[in-house]
Amino acid sequence: MAALPSLRQLRYMVAVSEHLNFRAAAEACFVTQSTLSAGIKELETLLDVELVERDTRNVRLTDVGHEVVGRARTLLAQANDLVEVARVAQQPLSGSLRLGVIPTIAPFMLPGLLPPLRAAHPQLKLYLREDQTERLLERLRAGDLDVALIALPYDTGELHTRKLFKDEFWFVARADHPLAQTDEVAVRAMRSGQILLLEEGHCLREHAIAACGTRTANADSMMEATSLYTLIQMVEGGLGVTLLPEMTLKAGILNGTSLVARPFSSQVPARDIALAIRPTSAHRRDFDLLAEFIVARAREKSVPRAPSRAPKRRERA
Repeated sequence: MAALPSLRQLRYMVAVSEHLNFRAAAEACFVTQSTLSAGIKELETLLDVELVERDTRNVRLTDVGHEVVGRARTLLAQANDLVEVARVAQQPLSGSLRLGVIPTIAPFMLPGLLPPLRAAHPQLKLYLREDQTERLLERLRAGDLDVALIALPYDTGELHTRKLFKDEFWFVARADHPLAQTDEVAVRAMRSGQILLLEEGHCLREHAIAACGTRTANADSMMEATSLYTLIQMVEGGLGVTLLPEMTLKAGILNGTSLVARPFSSQVPARDIALAIRPTSAHRRDFDLLAEFIVARAREKSVPRAPSRAPKRRERA
C-alpha cells in the first residue's frame, strides 16, 4: 500500500495556498517556518511532484498544487467531521455549532429564533457568520461552517439541503404608485425597467428576476442596492419599485417609511428557506433538530405581524 499524506502536511499546504507566504502560513499553523517548509517538502517528495513555486520574493502554487489544495480542503473537513461524531453523539444541539446565514435572512429571522433556541438548548454555543450564499457554501464545504441557512433555488451541488418553509414575495412601492392603489398586484403588471434589485452576488436578486418572468429586469439600470435597507431608501426616493420577502415585512422593515406592501394576486413568487450541510458532517442530528425547531417556530408565527399598511392576504382555494 502506497504511503499517504498526513493531515498535518495537508494543513500546511492549505495554509500556504491561503497566505502565499511561508512565514504567515507557519504562524497560522502555530509552527516554525522551517517546520512548515519541511512539511511541504515531505509532501512533494511523497507525491513526487512540485506543488509550490517559490523564490526570494514570490510564492505561487503549481497547477497540480491547486488541485491538491482543493482535495486537501475536502479531506480536512471530513477528518474534522470524524472527530465530531463522538462528541455530537453524546448530546444533540450542545457544544459549538457554526451557522452561516445570508444577509436577507439573518436580521429578520434570527432575532425571533435565537432566544427560544438558547432557552431550549442552553448547552449550545452558536457561532454565526453572515455572508452571501456562494461564500457561505464555500466555507461549508471547507469545514469552516457546520450548517448554512440559505434561500433556494440555488445550486448547492453535493451538499444536503432541507427546505423549511416558503417565504412569499410582496410588491413594495410608494403609496402614490398606481399599482399600490390596488389590493393585490399581478406579476405581469410590473414593468421590468422600474424594478430595483440588489447588486450581483445576492441570491435574492436572482429570485426577484425569476419572479418577474424575465432575465432583463433592471438590466439597463445602473442603480443597484448593496442591502435591503438601501433598496428601501431608493424606492422611497421614487427611483422605482421592488419585491421584498414576507419575512422582512413581518420583521418591520417598512416601519418608519412611507412605503406600502401589496400581495401578488396569482402565481405568487416565493423563495424556499432551507438549511444546508455536508453529507459527511457529524452534525446531521443537530441539522435535523435545528430544522425541526425552525419549522415549529415558523408554524407558531412567533415573529411580529406584517405592517398594518400591508393588507392581509386573501385565502386562496
